[in-house]
Amino acid sequence: MVKSDFENLRVYQLAESLADEIWNIVGRWEQFAKDTVGKQIVRSVDSIGANIAEGSGRYNYQDNRRFVRIARGSLNETRHWLRRAYTRNLLTKEQVGKLKPIVDELSPKLNAYLKSIGHIPQTKD
Repeated sequence: MVKSDFENLRVYQLAESLADEIWNIVGRWEQFAKDTVGKQIVRSVDSIGANIAEGSGRYNYQDNRRFVRIARGSLNETRHWLRRAYTRNLLTKEQVGKLKPIVDELSPKLNAYLKSIGHIPQTKD
């Protein structure tokens, strides 16, 4: 299968990586934790990449920017659920150590991607 343009974006790859890591962690939780925090965090983290993908398919700068803003909101929601999961002893320090660098890189990349949409780099003649 040929990759779409959005799949080549580092910001999308980070979102996908974070979603996969969280999926693997939540899959090992007990049922009550999965049904409460687990489902919420998986939905919010999956929404980050989904909105990047959907926005890139709109071929309209305004729509694309709107979807990236939604992705940014989903990242904030994911942060909330990660904090809840850690406070409730559902995440180990090792797991947090693996997730934190991805979140820390993803946040500024999302902001930079948002700022770049609709801006064509000027070339010097």
